[in-house]
Amino acid sequence: MPRNSKLAPLWITIALVVAVAIYSARKTHSSGLGPAPDFKLPLLNGQELQLSSFRGKVVLLDFWATWCDPCREETPHLVDLQNRYADRGLQVIGVSMDDTPDPVRNFYQQFHVNYPVVMGTAKIGEQYGGVLGLPIAFFIGRDGKIYAKKMGAQSPESIEQEVKKLL
Repeated sequence: MPRNSKLAPLWITIALVVAVAIYSARKTHSSGLGPAPDFKLPLLNGQELQLSSFRGKVVLLDFWATWCDPCREETPHLVDLQNRYADRGLQVIGVSMDDTPDPVRNFYQQFHVNYPVVMGTAKIGEQYGGVLGLPIAFFIGRDGKIYAKKMGAQSPESIEQEVKKLL
């Protein structure tokens, strides 16, 4: 027997594991993590926003709060993304997990937010897998499926990369 014949089963196993990992990653990206739970929540002006009305657009759904320092740091980047990619079909939607809308209205004006912000609830947090920390961003494709979930502070480059994958 040649010397390398004992290593053949190991190499076959490694190749299979790599192939399965690549297939799974492509399948997850192409099929998404499942449909984004639809909701109808109040905007800061009292009107309601329904997520499913944005079908056909790429949605960056950002769970955040005014008291969350990483959220405050990410907001200018989300404003910039909305400015740069709106014409290509991006819609950022903020879901504030603050208790009342008053601090959110002040934040909205202070940071010149250019995308809709709704007041979130514990129920909507649960529907999205639990909001155990903020910020949490969901990247939703034009088909209404979630393609990525990012927990915690992300670099502007990381957020933009996820958006570009879906545009």
